[in-house]
Amino acid sequence: MREYLMPFFVVAALALAGCNKSKSPEDVSKDVANAEQKARNEVAKSEDRAQRALDKSYEKVNDQQIKFNNDAAHQTYNVAIAKADGNRKVALATCESQSGDAQKACKDQAEADYKTARADARASAEVAVQQQ
Repeated sequence: MREYLMPFFVVAALALAGCNKSKSPEDVSKDVANAEQKARNEVAKSEDRAQRALDKSYEKVNDQQIKFNNDAAHQTYNVAIAKADGNRKVALATCESQSGDAQKACKDQAEADYKTARADARASAEVAVQQQ
C-alpha cells in the first residue's frame, strides 16, 4: 500500500510547491488593476443602492411632513374657531345687559366679530397649507 501512496505524495508536494510561486510583475499589475476595477464597481453599485434607498425614505418622510403640516393647519383652524365661538358667546351674554337698540347693535357687533374671526382662521389655514 505504501508503494501506491508514495507517488501520490510526490505529485501533491510538487503541485503545492507550484502554488507558492511568485507571479511576474506584469501579471501582478494586471491582477491589481482588475481587483481595483472590481472594487470600484462594487462601491459604485453600493452607492447607487444606498442613494435609491435614501431617496425612497426621503419621499416617505416628505409625505409625512406634508401630512403633519396639513394636520397642524387643520388643528390650528379648529382652535381658532373654538376661540371665536367662545368670544361670540361671551359677547352675546354681555349684550343681554343692554336693551333696545344698544342690545341689537351689541349683538350685531358680536356677530360681525365672529364672522371676521372665522374668515381670519380660514385664511390663516389656507396660507399654512399653501406654504408647503
